Amino acid sequence: MNILGINYGGHDTSACILSHGKIIAACEEERYDKIKHSRNFPISAIKDCLKISNLKIHQIDLISFGFLPSLRIKELYIKSLVQDESRINILIKDIERIDILENIENIIRKQTSFKKKIEFHNHHLCHLASSFYPSGFKKSLITSYDGLGEINSALFAIGDKNKIKIIHDQNKFPNSLGLFYSAVTAYLGWRHHCDEGIIMGLAPFGNPHAINKKNGKSYIKIFREIIKVDANDPLKYIINLEWISYHKQRDSWVSDKFLENFGPKRKYNQILKNHHKNIAAALQLRLEEVVISQLKYLKKKYKVNNLCISGGVGLNCSLNGKISENKIFKEIFVQPASGDSGVAIGAAILSNKKNTHKAFKSTRNFYLGYSENKKKIKNNLKKFKLKYEYLDNKIFYETAKLLKNGKIIGWFQNRAEFGPRALGNRSILCKPYPSSMRDYLNKKVKFREEFRPFAPAILEEQLNEYFDINQKSEHMLIACRVKRNKKKIIPATVHIDNSCRVQSVNKQLNFQFWSLLNEFNNITGVPVLFNTSFNIKGMPIVNSSEDAIECFLKYKIDCLVIDNFLVRKK
Repeated sequence: MNILGINYGGHDTSACILSHGKIIAACEEERYDKIKHSRNFPISAIKDCLKISNLKIHQIDLISFGFLPSLRIKELYIKSLVQDESRINILIKDIERIDILENIENIIRKQTSFKKKIEFHNHHLCHLASSFYPSGFKKSLITSYDGLGEINSALFAIGDKNKIKIIHDQNKFPNSLGLFYSAVTAYLGWRHHCDEGIIMGLAPFGNPHAINKKNGKSYIKIFREIIKVDANDPLKYIINLEWISYHKQRDSWVSDKFLENFGPKRKYNQILKNHHKNIAAALQLRLEEVVISQLKYLKKKYKVNNLCISGGVGLNCSLNGKISENKIFKEIFVQPASGDSGVAIGAAILSNKKNTHKAFKSTRNFYLGYSENKKKIKNNLKKFKLKYEYLDNKIFYETAKLLKNGKIIGWFQNRAEFGPRALGNRSILCKPYPSSMRDYLNKKVKFREEFRPFAPAILEEQLNEYFDINQKSEHMLIACRVKRNKKKIIPATVHIDNSCRVQSVNKQLNFQFWSLLNEFNNITGVPVLFNTSFNIKGMPIVNSSEDAIECFLKYKIDCLVIDNFLVRKK
């Protein structure tokens, strides 16, 4: 069967195609409409998935949708309104969303002209499937923590061979670790459902044990009062509703009590004080405390050695690093598009399992998006009147030399990565030293907050020489400590707490990026490059060579490498 998976109805809309048990293509709409975390129907992503797969829409046998609209309407709107009349405000504000949910099948058919069967799957079950089946584990615990599915905010399961068994489903709106993290993100002056990673990066600059002058309690003590674990059910967490307002009024997030205890909401352009840093630190620590306590309980009860992580909270690489550091599991696998874009993959996998006898083929390869041939690249270089060199396999050596000499490189190769991390196909690269490279990239190239860290990409073969990590980290989603004797070698990639969001680069998964790292290592003796996404703050990662060229020309990037073409700025 040819199955088209779709995520739509919320943020990070996306599409994928699964054919004969294998993921052929996966694309995010934001790469096409240029709206970060796009909510638009993923028509461009669908068209590109079809093109990559060499299929027409009439050759698709089934569309699989990663959400149950009727369950959302029943649980979140009707049932919760009966329980709390004050939620009428949310229902009124969400009339348009409810209308979309009620007409989702008609919308899909109108947008795609698809006339065959459309299946609907539970949102969190899609998260679980998107992580477990690609992982390759025969048996694993599976978690999904996010903001909100239909009504659940988390789901726990065991994956065994070809089956997923739900073992806990009692974490429900408004009790949500993801939504509360978003609420604090908005309170601290950044965008909810977008900038949570900024708060994660800010957390190490704060002290969660400091005393909040407003009430004489430590920040972490307050957050332990806000987020509690049920005394009778260690897998159930409870958000104290006195501190939040997102369950009663759309886009309000925190309550008057929160403001009384922490002061007024910070505006984005206001000075960032230690107080704000301490809030971020306490939030991150409490998230880690709750999740790790639940994982330890699950490991003790079910004695399963592997863990698969999905859901938007799975993008919190500091949390994932703490899970790895605690050595609760032999190996963890974090689905690289573990936010809602990955739901498209999970939905397609579930439909494949339900409708065919063809087993899904596990994979760690998530280079599944858009690519361009040499002819199109060459035409775009000519269109922008750029002088270029075509270097064949010498491209790796020449680029490595430029990097050694301090040049900042826009690096565009093969198929786009699926998910929010640049994994060496749509990356901005530079050498990992001196430490001032980080400040320059933040201020002059990426226009990001000065405290935000960057990731080191390292040859997989030398991962354990530089980092304290007990497994591979192909998708840049596990933070770990840099070894003490290596910090001075790669200071630009090391965060204030000596952690690194490392990417181990595998020769088979990404030969081009591995080859560049290998040449840089041959020249400098350092097997690490400073890797960040090929975009600027607030914009999606570049998708096409035209996107890459425009970004290169507009911002302070010294050289552009597309395929084997090299362009130097005068």
